[in-house]
Amino acid sequence: MDKVVILITVKKWLLSAFLIATATAVLPANAEDVKQKLIDKLEIVGGFSADFIQVVSDADGNELQQQSGILKVRRPNLIYWETVEPDETLIVSDGQTLWFYNPFVEQVSAFEVSNAVANTPILLLSDTDKALWQDYQVTSQDNSSYAITSLDENAQVKTLALTFDGDVLSAFTIEDATGQFSRFSLSNVSTKPLPALDQFNFALPEGVDFDDQR
Repeated sequence: MDKVVILITVKKWLLSAFLIATATAVLPANAEDVKQKLIDKLEIVGGFSADFIQVVSDADGNELQQQSGILKVRRPNLIYWETVEPDETLIVSDGQTLWFYNPFVEQVSAFEVSNAVANTPILLLSDTDKALWQDYQVTSQDNSSYAITSLDENAQVKTLALTFDGDVLSAFTIEDATGQFSRFSLSNVSTKPLPALDQFNFALPEGVDFDDQR
């Protein structure tokens, strides 16, 4: 598998997360109020850990793949995302660098977190800095579901949708530019204690092919 395929896989993984807004969603008179409401909700919980099941489907709703793993989030910009079945992959954000590790092909790719948000909106879950949100529009029908849409027509992620149970995230879906959906259902969600900081460290394994995009 060459680097082009690996980078496409990276982007699809990074693009893979959240419940698409329905077609009846209406943009409110003051969209900034809705965006701030979502930011406030995210600030209530400083982070969480959960198990997930991911179902990937095409634009016609045909299921392409199902995966399961572990997701840990802590503000600001800390992500640990490990798929354990059927294939092992690992994404870690240590706050500065976003690492993608594929043990099967023995390759690690590294990206600057500050440059990864545009195509990796899951990072919005771990940082409520308004500057990071300025390129997104947020709509909502109620207090439990929000749709985040990129204002960039060329963005690889079109819509990121979140579903909450109270103040805790329970599901999310990503729609990418190809019309593919990745739906994530969370279980065993825990917000206390917060994931330990050392869980977001990444050590470069020996002997891997290192693709540094920073």
